[in-house]
Amino acid sequence: MASLKVVCGLFMCMMVAAPLITEAALTCPQIQAGLAPCLGYLQRGGVPAGGCCPGIKRLVGSATTTADRQNACKCLKTVAGAVKGINPGYAAALPSMCGVKIPYKISASTNCNSVK
Repeated sequence: MASLKVVCGLFMCMMVAAPLITEAALTCPQIQAGLAPCLGYLQRGGVPAGGCCPGIKRLVGSATTTADRQNACKCLKTVAGAVKGINPGYAAALPSMCGVKIPYKISASTNCNSVK
């Protein structure tokens, strides 16, 4: 009888903890801070500032799960639509300018739920 209570207790703990395991590790403020050096490029073009590409590369390296990639996509999409003066073409070209590939286009129209 005691072992049944232990098993039930463990099962309940697993059920409570399961949603926590699937949450994204990357937060939008972290993403925004890492990409802040890219703002000049996103608005005026040219060459990305010194800290921009390392920030993009860290973001890509940190987004290891589907939840991380979808969270990053949603954050980038929000920023692309909210910050005045961002050129959509520069935003879409940023990953290739920095020599990285991401599985979505940085755009206010990207469907982040389809990112895997």
